[in-house]
Amino acid sequence: MPETEQNEDLLNEVMGLFSAEGISVLEAPPDAEPLEAIEVDPDSELATDTDDVLTLDPAVVASEVRILGPRRRDDVTVDDVDDEFVGDPIRLYLAEIRRAPLLSAREEVELAQRVEKGDGRACQKLVRANLRLVVSIAKKYVGRGLTLLDLIQEGNMGLMRAVNRYDWRKGFRFSTYATWWIRQAITRAIADKARTIRLPVHVHDALTKYMQLSRKLSQHLGRPPTVEEAAEAMDVTPERLREMLKAAERPVSLETPVGEDDEDSLGDLIRDQNARSPEDAAEASMLKREVADALDRM
Repeated sequence: MPETEQNEDLLNEVMGLFSAEGISVLEAPPDAEPLEAIEVDPDSELATDTDDVLTLDPAVVASEVRILGPRRRDDVTVDDVDDEFVGDPIRLYLAEIRRAPLLSAREEVELAQRVEKGDGRACQKLVRANLRLVVSIAKKYVGRGLTLLDLIQEGNMGLMRAVNRYDWRKGFRFSTYATWWIRQAITRAIADKARTIRLPVHVHDALTKYMQLSRKLSQHLGRPPTVEEAAEAMDVTPERLREMLKAAERPVSLETPVGEDDEDSLGDLIRDQNARSPEDAAEASMLKREVADALDRM
């Protein structure tokens, strides 16, 4: 609306009409570009010109204007996922799951009631409608040892468990309840499958807690926290935390190529503590020869 300072009464009237119709008006961000003024035809249905005052008919506004609300957090598109870990299978999967319509709260309750009665089709429909929620959660765990597709598969298993355990009588939305089960399935899969040497679940959870506290302490202290500071925040001993951090170190293959030409491997540069060194072998060989010569002279 141009020149709002000179049309304060008109602005208040429009805001009142929007409020009466339950339409929320959001302020534009400071860096947003101004919109161009829209000319309204005085003879149109949306407005009638009475001198200098523009009057809007709420009924016409409600029927003619389509209000776009915020996108649901589980409405995932390909653009929401970084290109570096999106392949053709992921794109095809996202395109497929977007065909399933989102459910209203009433529809969720109806499907949950049918699931309780053993309706397999209702279970399948409730799962398909929330597959986008799984993707939105799974993409937050990329880079922890499992591919995005593996994370989605594990999250889908958690989603199916949530469908069978959902109690619609509690009054909360299914997506709120399912989020916990999806995260639990993904984090357990990372703990069990992401490492060459599996860590116990309680150690993996403790390391996750350490990383979270470490970030918070870094922001508070302005520097990375020491092991002692992190251990105090976690209520464990520094020795215990050092053991967990050492266990969290990822193993390196002895066949890893090293050098500029990659002709050597890491195993070629590591000394075998149980093998005899070349110096010891040469010394033992010389001693054996001297002993043999001495025996021959006797």
